Amino acid sequence: MMFAQYAHSAGWTADHLGWFVEGAILIAGVLILFYALNLRAGMPKLVARIGIVSAGVGLVLTALREAADGVVLKRAVDAWVGAPDAEKTARFASAETARWLEEATTSYQYFVLGFTLILLAALIIWTARVPRPIGYLLALGGVGYLAAGWILGIAGFAPEGALPTYISDFFPMIAGIWLLISVWRMPESAGTPPRSGSPAKRNDEGAAARSA
Repeated sequence: MMFAQYAHSAGWTADHLGWFVEGAILIAGVLILFYALNLRAGMPKLVARIGIVSAGVGLVLTALREAADGVVLKRAVDAWVGAPDAEKTARFASAETARWLEEATTSYQYFVLGFTLILLAALIIWTARVPRPIGYLLALGGVGYLAAGWILGIAGFAPEGALPTYISDFFPMIAGIWLLISVWRMPESAGTPPRSGSPAKRNDEGAAARSA
């Protein structure tokens, strides 16, 4: 039984704290990208603001999810394992309730994160301030989050949710790697001097000749 495994997991709470930190870092990256797009007017600015608020809500839900799983559920299963036989049924019901709370929180977390990624993807595709394929990858990840959240809300941690969850993890990761490579190449391209036959150099030489 899964609850017995949870009860005998010594690092359960610490692991979930680490997962919260990981999720917080990823959401911080999304927030940074919203600000880095530097959208100052019109509908793109409004969409960016909604996305920033949505990312903040996603961070709160991430904290609630890890707290429900890493603290509430762990204490519930520990109490169930250590309870006398007369209390086992009641303690098991409490552990199930904690599990359902985790599933509900995770479902809403996925909905909000999916919505946030789709907003960010729309801005990237709309403005083309970073390569548009990054936006397409983020959009796929957002759709995966929405599908996984819907399945969680209906059936809990069911096998049907595995594929959407993989999609929500995989495509944003590829988008992040692509973005890092793009940013890494930008200073190199920006700092490359003009070639001898480039228009910039020819203009400089022409100006020098006229002044002489």
